[in-house]
Amino acid sequence: MKRFSFRFLLMAFLPIFIVACSSDDDDDMDMDVQQNIVELASDTESLSTLVAAVVRADLAATLSGAGPFTVLAPTNDAFETFLQDAGFANLEEVPVDVLTQILLNHVIAGDIRSTDLSTGYASTLAVFPDSENNLSLYVDTEGGVTFNGVSNVSTADVEASNGVVHIVDAVIGLPTVTTFAASNSLFDILVQALTRSDLTTNYAEVLSGDGPFTVFAPTNAAFVALLEELELSSLDDVPAALLEQVLQYHVVPGANVRAGDLSDGQEVNTFQGDSFTINLGATPSIVDARDRTANIIATDVQGVNGVVHVIDRVILPGE
Repeated sequence: MKRFSFRFLLMAFLPIFIVACSSDDDDDMDMDVQQNIVELASDTESLSTLVAAVVRADLAATLSGAGPFTVLAPTNDAFETFLQDAGFANLEEVPVDVLTQILLNHVIAGDIRSTDLSTGYASTLAVFPDSENNLSLYVDTEGGVTFNGVSNVSTADVEASNGVVHIVDAVIGLPTVTTFAASNSLFDILVQALTRSDLTTNYAEVLSGDGPFTVFAPTNAAFVALLEELELSSLDDVPAALLEQVLQYHVVPGANVRAGDLSDGQEVNTFQGDSFTINLGATPSIVDARDRTANIIATDVQGVNGVVHVIDRVILPGE
């Protein structure tokens, strides 16, 4: 049986990283490239909390190793805000296993300079629980450089002997599948649908829960096409009951189904109750309960509570 094995189908659709980073921060980081990443951070007063976190998580030896690594380094102020928002009095209150994954979520394998970067997804060294599946990181370069919608680059391309450091202004929390929808403007209409006030369920809140969930996420263009198909003027015109059924039909509960887990002709059971069929022809796609086809255009956007695959059409359950 044919297996689904590609990671990102359209690299032009979602390129890997950032076009440019700001470098006007007056941070005091030592530019001596003979120092490794941990030594550089240790010589930088504004990164002392990061260094303490790295030591507590027993990652100093790793990040002092050969690499190369690209490290997104949150400042002391960024850690202070993170601790307050998470309800921790200090760094020592953060469970070590959680802290370790948060720190690894700021590390990307390779030496990625600002000139190598463009909008899209990259993989960090953090992993989905009890697996080797690396978490994804969404980078948006419109009007600056933002990671997962929350953290901005203030100083780029600080060279180290084993990689490069980009200083950021916020700690990047472990992403849920909702994080990827909310941080990427490609899914603005999906987010509006998930949070519409007249629905019986706040689906954005549900999809921020433990999971795991597999979400087949339609783009804005997919929703626009659906409205034309239904002869409706706006998302608000979609009856609430129908919208709930449609949203539930795009979610597979209780499973982290990656591209490699899908096979040709596979019937996928959804949260809504109906199933759809995987087609691994020349263009991998989904055939929904109404015999409509949606192409799968990007895969394996991995969160801590599940995975997102991007589709170019809203799929519909049976009538």
